[in-house]
Amino acid sequence: MKRLVFLAGLSLAILAFAPAAAAQEIKPFSQGSFQQLVSAHKGKPFIVNFWSLSCVYCKDELGMFKKLTKKYPKLDLVLVSTDTPEEVKSISATLAKFSLNKAEAWVFADSNADRLRFEVDKRWYGELPRTYFVSAKNEMKAISGKLEQKDVEQWINGQ
Repeated sequence: MKRLVFLAGLSLAILAFAPAAAAQEIKPFSQGSFQQLVSAHKGKPFIVNFWSLSCVYCKDELGMFKKLTKKYPKLDLVLVSTDTPEEVKSISATLAKFSLNKAEAWVFADSNADRLRFEVDKRWYGELPRTYFVSAKNEMKAISGKLEQKDVEQWINGQ
């Protein structure tokens, strides 16, 4: 019994001093960031999803993206939170909850969110979720509102 208590205590001590898992990098999304990420993915199809911690439909979509990234491990997914840099811990925790810590992640880092949205798309007025399907030829299709998994899969399979 003493040995069992000792081993349990030792295990807890090791866990307490073990280094924390590396946090997901969440890049600051500011002027020029959208063009930067489009350029970085040039020639490859990818999805850009704009979401927020306070958006119920956004969390539904994160759940869908969790399923899709498991089914399609090569899916190139970029997630941009329209929240603030002060909420990075919550954003990171939410992405981890949905097993999306390997997706490229950004957070709005400009106090003028309207300017950022306008730079992404002059016809986007801030409704969430907002998703862009970008083809290998750099053609973009924008959708506001909750996506259906079958529609996303149809796009993935057509690439």
